[in-house]
Amino acid sequence: MALGSLLTLVVIHICLFVSLCFAADPYVFHDFEVSYITASPLGVPQQVIAINGKFPGPTINVTTNNNVVVNVRNKLDESLLITWAGVQQRRSSWQDGVLGTNCPIPPKWNWTYNFQVKDQIGSFFYFPSLHFQRASGGFGGFTINNRAIIPIPFDTPDGDITILIGDWYTRNHTALRKTLDAGNDLGMPDGVLINGKGPYRYNDTLVPDGIDFEMIDVHPGKTYRVRVHNVGISTSLNFRIQGHNLLLAETEGSYTVQQNYTSLDIHVGQSYSFLLTTDQNASTDYYIVASARFVNESIWKRVTGVGILRYSNSKGKARGPIPEAPNDEFDKTFSMNQARSIRWNVSASGARPNPQGSFRYGSINVTELYVLKNKPPVMINGKRRATLNGISFANPATPIRLADWYKVKGAYKLDFPTRPLTGPPRLETSVINGTYRGFMEIILQNNETKMQTYHLDGYAFFVVGMDYGEWSENSRGTYNKWDGIARATAQVYPGAWTAILVSLDNVGVWNLRTENLDSWYLGQETYIKVVNPEATNKTELPIPDNALFCGALSKLQKPEDISLATSIIGNGSNFFLTLLMVISAACKFSLVDMNLQ
Repeated sequence: MALGSLLTLVVIHICLFVSLCFAADPYVFHDFEVSYITASPLGVPQQVIAINGKFPGPTINVTTNNNVVVNVRNKLDESLLITWAGVQQRRSSWQDGVLGTNCPIPPKWNWTYNFQVKDQIGSFFYFPSLHFQRASGGFGGFTINNRAIIPIPFDTPDGDITILIGDWYTRNHTALRKTLDAGNDLGMPDGVLINGKGPYRYNDTLVPDGIDFEMIDVHPGKTYRVRVHNVGISTSLNFRIQGHNLLLAETEGSYTVQQNYTSLDIHVGQSYSFLLTTDQNASTDYYIVASARFVNESIWKRVTGVGILRYSNSKGKARGPIPEAPNDEFDKTFSMNQARSIRWNVSASGARPNPQGSFRYGSINVTELYVLKNKPPVMINGKRRATLNGISFANPATPIRLADWYKVKGAYKLDFPTRPLTGPPRLETSVINGTYRGFMEIILQNNETKMQTYHLDGYAFFVVGMDYGEWSENSRGTYNKWDGIARATAQVYPGAWTAILVSLDNVGVWNLRTENLDSWYLGQETYIKVVNPEATNKTELPIPDNALFCGALSKLQKPEDISLATSIIGNGSNFFLTLLMVISAACKFSLVDMNLQ
């Protein structure tokens, strides 16, 4: 039998075996080779992080309940973790890809993520979570589609478009890291990228010649679902498309009340999807714009991302000035009112057939309150650090979840303060002790002069209020208790607060962090630990067979666990290893049982 036919037969038999174990939940496989390449998104050659040789990386496109297997080969010269922002990882913080739950993938090593996108739909993205690497790339879209039996609250679009926007420096992440380590600010970015590309030359003075720009081709008379993600470092961006309305349809897994916007502020780490109707006359192409918000426009004008929307019947190139952003540099009330206007569509079905509105969050009693305050960076032990409630988070040598599993003492403290500390700031591995099935109210108080966004892994939380000034108990009177949007990333305006509610039903250790990469790097984060007092695999899956070990558990790491994977990859057979790992996880036997490790 020819080798190709034999391999095909083996694949068929393995897939049949897999289908018996997994019944109706299909598997989606991806192979990520993460490496450095040289690119010039702003006309200056620089080192960027690519996935499979491409920058940005591929969009992962799956359907609710799919099992996702992503084999990551780390070809960087430093350790790596990929995190899947907004993907809830129900029952398995082991796959979350942050230092509090996972040991990093060392250089030249290989590791396979294996998780289920259960009971979710929506627009998300992934990125590298360590060493400031997101500033050099390694990111891509993550789309979870409805199952066919679940209706979506709008007509099926004619196409699906992913757009990644973000501020960008021509210095790579290691240089930016050194700047922060030296106690300095990063300064103004060098530009804004759209899908990894620089601006269209809409202005001969501001934009040099020869820069590759993003062009999105569409047909007239169609409706497209446009998913926009701010994957940048620290800059809020206003997104707009010349001559077109953006009908907001969904954000980070929640369908919204559908409203038209001429532009929308998208803050760092946030994702939105719009319905774009191509109803213009196509006399020219149209500008796609992402420009910095709440800054001096005359100084930041060159930090503007510009792409092109091109109709198939276009009669010429885009021309003239780009459409203007809201003119409220010194008055952020417009932006806050816009944020408040985003409401949950409580009559739409979600990933499951039941209406989202059947969960009446406004009638649930709060069991825990945390008021989390950030301030401008301070000096702690001679280093410039960022804080929450006076604590700058120190990443543990042994990840929190791993330390719990193996009963490693002293890896962290379960004493994160419910209110800001009154004493001097300190460096601690301090974690929030969440109560399983509790209902937590978190007040995010921003006492800095710049915009902040906060993200919680493992959950979608309800954004119930935001306002300027200091939050107080009386502020609850302004809460939206009916259709506040449920999402994973919320903005907090300078000198203002945002209130979120979260139902702690997902067991694990979950990262709560600022998405502003500089503040995150300097320690503005913590974790929420949620434990079911009754140990059961129904609320949390056991540690995966391929878990990596570090810190106090380093001696448990077996080099052959990885070298085997590498050797198989070298022979071009990684697909089979991945399948076997999947069978192992689902059918309750290990690779050791098969004499493969």
